[in-house]
Amino acid sequence: MVAFCSPKSRNMVNAIKGLFISCDVPMAQFIVNLNASMPASDKFILHMLDPTHMFVQPHVAEMIRGKISEFRDQNSYEKPT
Repeated sequence: MVAFCSPKSRNMVNAIKGLFISCDVPMAQFIVNLNASMPASDKFILHMLDPTHMFVQPHVAEMIRGKISEFRDQNSYEKPT
């Protein structure tokens, strides 16, 4: 995440490093719901830019990938043998 301040301002800017995620609306909703299911101290979405783009804390990338993989495994169809 990038933060800017005007040249006239001498105040310090607190910038937070984040991981940018771009996905379709259903996947974004899955991630938002995952974030909402966490305790307040573990919430990881830093900023929602729009319904398909967000910044999250960088350390949660593998956790999100794992949860998406679990979700896909649970919702995959396998033809009976």
